[in-house]
Amino acid sequence: MSSQIAMPVAGGFEDSELTVPYERLQSGGHNVVLIGTHPGEELRGKRRQATVRVELVARDLEPDSFEALVIPGGYSPDGLRLDENIVEFVRRFGATGKTIAAICHGPLLLIEAGLVKGRTMTSWPSLRDDLENAGATWVDREVVEDGNFVTSRKPDDLDAFCDAILRQLAPLQAVDPAQIEP
Repeated sequence: MSSQIAMPVAGGFEDSELTVPYERLQSGGHNVVLIGTHPGEELRGKRRQATVRVELVARDLEPDSFEALVIPGGYSPDGLRLDENIVEFVRRFGATGKTIAAICHGPLLLIEAGLVKGRTMTSWPSLRDDLENAGATWVDREVVEDGNFVTSRKPDDLDAFCDAILRQLAPLQAVDPAQIEP
């Protein structure tokens, strides 16, 4: 069974923080959907190594249609937090209790949506004060899992970040009835 993963993106995303989770989730049997502000818009990563196209816009989406939300870092989250439709989608997704993952500057979008208070999280070090001022406890670790939240600091943490997301989504993978022994 394939589950849908929402990945909000704007121009200037950290290339590997989008492409690596995208590929790992896709190869894990999940359908990753790039959401943004303008359908069909072509976006480039800040390092100019990746170009992607927005598939759906946040204002048209229901959070219940997705099993996880994965937010890449770079400049993208800072731009996305200015879009009320993206912020509202993230806020409503937060109410579902499903997996939310953010790396590097990704937690900026979670701060804007009011979802970090009481959480233990990590991020790029420059977001420490922002997270603490919003009520989170910040720690310096490659990956932090706090309930349904998964956060990581930087591209070097991508393996641990992806592993944690896939671990959280593992219960969603359906068992093939043909593989069950009688």
